[in-house]
Amino acid sequence: MRWDRLFADLEARFDDLADEQAAAEQADRDRVATGAVTVVQRLGGALDRRMRVTVLGGREHEGLLRRVGRDFLLIEDDFGRDLLIALDAVTAVSGLTAGTAPQLPDRPTRLDLRRALRSVARDRAVVAVSTGQGQIDQDRPEIWGTVDRVGADFIEIAVHPVGEPRRAGLVRSVCLVPLRAIAVVRTLPTG
Repeated sequence: MRWDRLFADLEARFDDLADEQAAAEQADRDRVATGAVTVVQRLGGALDRRMRVTVLGGREHEGLLRRVGRDFLLIEDDFGRDLLIALDAVTAVSGLTAGTAPQLPDRPTRLDLRRALRSVARDRAVVAVSTGQGQIDQDRPEIWGTVDRVGADFIEIAVHPVGEPRRAGLVRSVCLVPLRAIAVVRTLPTG
């Protein structure tokens, strides 16, 4: 019967239109969802992957992405050194996967660069601190020493010989660095 074919044809057209509309709505939802992804979530999906991170001034750092905080990355380089990289100093990251970490409500706000630097100070690790401006002075591109104090918006570094642990008699000076100026804090071997 002609009516059966006509109704079947109309139903097929309605189904096709509904499928097209659903696909368009899904694409819109995907764009909105992607627009809400933060850099912390995006990087959190690449934990334990090899990354190349470029910071202000063009210096590149490579290694395994070990941790992502609210405003920092922790990378372990090929020599087993930890590099604490301020997210504000990052200009590019290569080596990402398609994965994105879910937003965890408490974790990103708890762990930040200042708290990470407090743990570096507590461990008395010898570090090299570079700023987002590149060279600290013409002879030395980094400040070497031990983080003595972490304030609300700065750190103080006891400058001493690199191969030595911090001892009062070896401290040459104390250098204050605003947190906003820090690009990378790299651990150094002692002894």
